[in-house]
Amino acid sequence: MKRTVLIALAFVLIAMVAVQAAGKSEGSGDASDPSQQQKIVWLHFANDVQQKGLDAVVEAFEAQHGIDVEIEFRPGGPEGENLVKTRIAANDMPDVLSYNSGSLFQVLNLEKNFVDLSNEPLADRLLESFKATVTDGKGGVYGVPYQPIPAGGIIYNKRVYEELGLSIPLTWAQFIRNSEIIKAAGLVPVIASYKDDWTAQLLILADYFNVEASNPDFAEQYTANEAKFADTPAALRGFEKIQEVYEKGLINKEPMATTYDNAMEMVALGQGVHYPMATWVLAGINEKFPEYIDDIGFFALPGDSADKNGATLWMPNNISIAKTTKNLEAAKLFVDFVVSDEGLAALMSAGAPDGTFAVKGAKLPDTVFPAVKDVLRYVDEDRTAAALEFLSPIKGPNLPQICVQAGLSLKTPLECALEYDRDVEKQAKQLMLPGW
Repeated sequence: MKRTVLIALAFVLIAMVAVQAAGKSEGSGDASDPSQQQKIVWLHFANDVQQKGLDAVVEAFEAQHGIDVEIEFRPGGPEGENLVKTRIAANDMPDVLSYNSGSLFQVLNLEKNFVDLSNEPLADRLLESFKATVTDGKGGVYGVPYQPIPAGGIIYNKRVYEELGLSIPLTWAQFIRNSEIIKAAGLVPVIASYKDDWTAQLLILADYFNVEASNPDFAEQYTANEAKFADTPAALRGFEKIQEVYEKGLINKEPMATTYDNAMEMVALGQGVHYPMATWVLAGINEKFPEYIDDIGFFALPGDSADKNGATLWMPNNISIAKTTKNLEAAKLFVDFVVSDEGLAALMSAGAPDGTFAVKGAKLPDTVFPAVKDVLRYVDEDRTAAALEFLSPIKGPNLPQICVQAGLSLKTPLECALEYDRDVEKQAKQLMLPGW
């Protein structure tokens, strides 16, 4: 009997050792043993112009924490949005996701599908203006910024402005006058890259500072179905501006054949002088035409009053954690690192940022692009407003095509505004917003 008991005890001890060994192999593992490292998967936009910087962030994170980050790329635009929604429905999300902040993100049922970060230490480092774009309206914070804050307005060629003796316009009338002088000099005053139709909407989107300056409650009223583009003169004005530059012959020939890449080349070389766009274009210009980046400047899209002149800001895209992740702690470490001093330093090690950051205390290097310094003046003087899509969950999906119709005088500005109001109504009802 004693021998039987001893044999049984021996089997128990062997089993305990086996369980402990298995536990070690299945846990987080020893970072010194590559075969035992954890891995998280990051679903990210393909062709991100800041990819070199993001690769540097991943490399620094992996070195510090011994956790591998595998980047899985997805398309941008509606194709990519549909892919994300399909994977959410199939419970097939990776650990972390890159996505647009604001209305496009907020329709993904954040509370159900993503991890709330509001109680994490990182939340205290985020600007409140950014948090408002990644919240469910109940206090939850579901993403962190991973790129600078772009400003929307006019990207322009400073060298041509100096050669022609032009001053930065503070009103739309001054902008048209400058454009006519540029046309007389044989250059393209306003670049229209309608081959990539998403670019057509930038003029009206960047005009939102002027809408808010005239109607401070527009975003709230618009969301509640109490104000529309067609019956708000300041909002309708954007469609009028798009059409005016066409009718006065101030845009390039064959705008429907002109791409975003073509536009970057035109403004970099000074063939075109004004490009209604956001500062995210700077990284692309610097990559393709680095010798001309110092010739590129920025000014706010002018309104009708010089006393109310300011820039419209886009909130940066975000990184969120899927609730279905099986690597929660590793994913939290990653998103925390992205907004840490070390993470931001790694991002900027690959090149100067094209804007400031939505992280408190973040400091920009002296080597930032001149156009970014132009933006900082608006920020420092508190002459900015967030783009409407970050203040309201409503943004009609057909705005680019509608702006092309205005930009080619295929419809009147009022007809375009009415069409956009109908487009917005469909989305608002899908979101089941009060008042619709």
